Amino acid sequence: MVFLDRHGRFRARVEGPVSGNVLLRRAQHLAHADATKSALVARNVVAGKIRNARQVVLRGARETKVSEDVARLDACAETMRRSLASLETRTDVEQIRGQEGEAARAYFGVLGCMVREDRETFRLDKRSRRPPLDPLNTLLSFLYTLLLGDCVAAAEGVGLDPQVGFLHALRPGRPALALDLMEELRAVMADRLVLTLINRRQITRKDFQVRPGGAVHLTDAGRKEVLVAYQKRKQDEVQHPVLEQQVPLGLIPHVQTRLLTRHLRGDLKEYIPFLYR
Repeated sequence: MVFLDRHGRFRARVEGPVSGNVLLRRAQHLAHADATKSALVARNVVAGKIRNARQVVLRGARETKVSEDVARLDACAETMRRSLASLETRTDVEQIRGQEGEAARAYFGVLGCMVREDRETFRLDKRSRRPPLDPLNTLLSFLYTLLLGDCVAAAEGVGLDPQVGFLHALRPGRPALALDLMEELRAVMADRLVLTLINRRQITRKDFQVRPGGAVHLTDAGRKEVLVAYQKRKQDEVQHPVLEQQVPLGLIPHVQTRLLTRHLRGDLKEYIPFLYR
């Protein structure tokens, strides 16, 4: 059970004794210590993230009627295509992180082009996190927090250590593996939902409040609207490319952790990221 404060920030987690297959966790730790294996997982995670984010950008280009926005979105999609091509040759985790950062900057640089309602309120000058300094960053951070909680639960559910990841560096108290897992799901489960909430005017200027120091928070009504929408989004079914069947979006983190365990045990040659169609 995860406890969040009224602004969506993590406060505490109640859990039972550590369980799961100790051999699986040992395999996870050994894979992390092996630079080649760690880079292989990290590269596929980033490939999934860039590819899914590019799908969002391409969809945005199809849906907008503003020629300037179409041009910027098409240019971003091309940048991300080149990033994917370059990623195939990366064998070092630091290089992979650099490629991910480059693609992320291009992506967030055009996210505002997909906002069709009240662009003055929902503009994105830059990504701000602690604290978020504008409504769009507030929505992104809140949904990322919810998604991260789901990824922690998925890792724990299969017996993996959520703090030992491959793309994100190890830090005390940091759920590095859960952060890895959520990378390929951000665009699908959070970013698209943010755009939908704004463009359908389910979330508007009145759902935010500015605190002393400039931090922007959701109101109680705004948080409720986002939480309800997120739970509904998790019920949407998508075609999983590996399982070749329809799966509720909320179960994708659990499916991906199971694929990761199969890779760590040697049953799969590579970790296969979730690719949204």
